[in-house]
Amino acid sequence: MSIKQLTVFVENRQGALVQITDLLAANHVDMRALSIADTQDFGILRLIVNDNDEALRVLQSGGFLVQATDVIAVKISDTPGKLSSALHALNVHGINVEYLYAFITRTARHAYVVLRVTDNDAASAVLEEAGFHMVSEEDIKKL
Repeated sequence: MSIKQLTVFVENRQGALVQITDLLAANHVDMRALSIADTQDFGILRLIVNDNDEALRVLQSGGFLVQATDVIAVKISDTPGKLSSALHALNVHGINVEYLYAFITRTARHAYVVLRVTDNDAASAVLEEAGFHMVSEEDIKKL
């Protein structure tokens, strides 16, 4: 089970992130998870939002280069070692994790983690078999 992640290429200059967050806010797009990595000239902003189509539309119309990517998200009990258990399950099955980041959540009992892996379907099956709950697009809208 995969979900959509938006990747936005952001010029590394003052105010660039404000432009993006203002555009999303003005169009009622709520960010559920985000990660940013920077280079000398550009940043790579990864977003999970409540409305992918609207976010894609407003960001592109705002002049930003945006790409939609399939990733997976997993609900993990917020206890020591649970993330390690999920990663171990993937590792045992030869599934590489390219990167991961956490959701902004409203519960203290669980953490939600976005993972970019080589095979979303295989990773989802492995994690479900290991007792983890996969997060769907519908789940994201409810957060």
